[in-house]
Amino acid sequence: MIAFPMTSPYLQNRASGPSEVLESAPHASRGSCGPQTRLAERKTRSRFSWNYLSRRLRLFRRSRDGAAAIEFAILAIPYLMIVFAILETFVAFIAEQVVYAAVDKLGREIRTGNITYNLSRSTDQTAAGFRQLVCDEISILLSCNATEVSTPTRLWIDVRSFSAFSAIPTTISTSSGSLDTSSFAFTPGGASTINMVRFYYYWPVTVDLVRPYISNIKLPGTTTTSDYLIIATTAFQNEDYP
Repeated sequence: MIAFPMTSPYLQNRASGPSEVLESAPHASRGSCGPQTRLAERKTRSRFSWNYLSRRLRLFRRSRDGAAAIEFAILAIPYLMIVFAILETFVAFIAEQVVYAAVDKLGREIRTGNITYNLSRSTDQTAAGFRQLVCDEISILLSCNATEVSTPTRLWIDVRSFSAFSAIPTTISTSSGSLDTSSFAFTPGGASTINMVRFYYYWPVTVDLVRPYISNIKLPGTTTTSDYLIIATTAFQNEDYP
């Protein structure tokens, strides 16, 4: 039987235990942190912060969350102004049609003798009575009350008889930016006479965006051009009614 001597370094280390192995290991250098080390650490932290910030900014720039809401907030005001301008123009157009329909209907009543003036008939009307008939026709959309009938501010009527169609005025007279009503009257003729029926209405323009483009008249007693003058005219020769 052969006996091996306990001379192997491995076996000696196993015999001596772990504490001796650790003691024999070389110690790591534990030099103190100098100024250069601290400066390098600050540069590293600064570079890390800037990279992090730039990365977050790039992500924010590419993000599309809430883009629709932001775009709507930017475009809402001009979009709504255009919508209101369209509505304003549309309502003003409908108001014109209402006045045109009224002048056609009441003009036909005068032409056929259903409305007369100073003929000692039951169909005779005064200026105030005729204005009330006009208000009844247009009040579905246009403001026209009892005060407007007695003291007109927005609705004006001009019903006159002429010797020939060529004598009917084709221009609108104004005075100081407002409608000149000095020649207006309600004096329609009788049978076979030539007559003109003309209605004027001061339509208030509400939307500021549209006012400079469609307003063309000053309301009496005001200094700014803020209304649109609706004009409806019909001219005819009365029927030869009895």
